[in-house]
Amino acid sequence: MAGLRPGRCYRAIERPYTRKSKYKNKAFIKAVPPSKVARYDTGDLKKEFKTRIDLISKSDIQIRHNAIEAARQVITRKLDLLNKPYHLQVKAFPHHAIRENKMLTGAGADRMQTGMQRSFGRIIGTAAQIKAGSTMFSVHINAADKQPVLDAYDSAKSKLPCRCSVAVVNKA
Repeated sequence: MAGLRPGRCYRAIERPYTRKSKYKNKAFIKAVPPSKVARYDTGDLKKEFKTRIDLISKSDIQIRHNAIEAARQVITRKLDLLNKPYHLQVKAFPHHAIRENKMLTGAGADRMQTGMQRSFGRIIGTAAQIKAGSTMFSVHINAADKQPVLDAYDSAKSKLPCRCSVAVVNKA
């Protein structure tokens, strides 16, 4: 059984076309699978913090929901080791449905499928479309605990398919 295709196959931002109709037999998209992102807000949600550290995308990109969840897990795991209060927000929401037109290969494959006729594709997941300069993750933390967040972001950058920068914002 074939697994998940590489992330580079879905990096480019495309116009989100979803043919939803009030008539079931005319709708191309029957259902969208659920997102793998478990939580969008974690940590201490009620406390006020002095510093916010953002992870910002440097390019227009499309990030699949499993890459967002992998980066969130890395950041959460590193910050939980601190035993200090923090508030992590995932700002990228995967709303775009990713489609794939599966093609068979081998002997007899031409007699079993339609090729590029009716090649709209089946929904295989969701992705977040992110513009250059927009925030993907925000961590609210006290000013003294800044370095572990930067280390956590360095670990999370390898899970994301884009180049990222870090911005530190001090609240007055």
